[in-house]
Amino acid sequence: MSYLIFTIGHSTHPIERFTELLAQHGVTALADVRSAPYSRMAPQFRRDALAASMQARGIAYVFLGRELGARRDEAAVYDGDIARYERIASTEAFARGLQRVEQGASRFRVALMCAEKDPITCHRALLVARQLSLRGHAIEHIREDGTTESTASFEERLLAATGIAAVDLFRSRDDLIADAYRIHGERMAYRRPQEG
Repeated sequence: MSYLIFTIGHSTHPIERFTELLAQHGVTALADVRSAPYSRMAPQFRRDALAASMQARGIAYVFLGRELGARRDEAAVYDGDIARYERIASTEAFARGLQRVEQGASRFRVALMCAEKDPITCHRALLVARQLSLRGHAIEHIREDGTTESTASFEERLLAATGIAAVDLFRSRDDLIADAYRIHGERMAYRRPQEG
């Protein structure tokens, strides 16, 4: 089965505006994919506060940061101090997280949530939504103004952001897009703090 799955960044929205954006797109379940579900700048998005706000509005809330977050405990996903998205995507925990999203999408209208306003700067789009898209699901990124951005439009921006030509005589479009995800993913990837 193929499902429509949204992504959204909480940014610094007041909780009322955030829930308006969810309601505008009929979202009935929020999957929090932040590794650390806390925010000093926006305390309304701390895990407990957010879960309570969602419950009060009849929206299911699930924390999937351990499965789908970008800051990982598994040493094998790091190249030096940089988390590699392709390695994260190959972990058992990540596969379980994707399965939970798919199970949820069979019953709810799901949005993946992280902190960043623009999906092009966030692992929710560069890693999680990418893998869901490869599994055949339609992805729509809810933007700050309430509009949505399709995968095709997102990938056009991604190609531009990485300077990769949209057409290459010798390479398929899928290969060009895969390169763009890899290059930009490396730019945005979590970097462990240096010890010492």
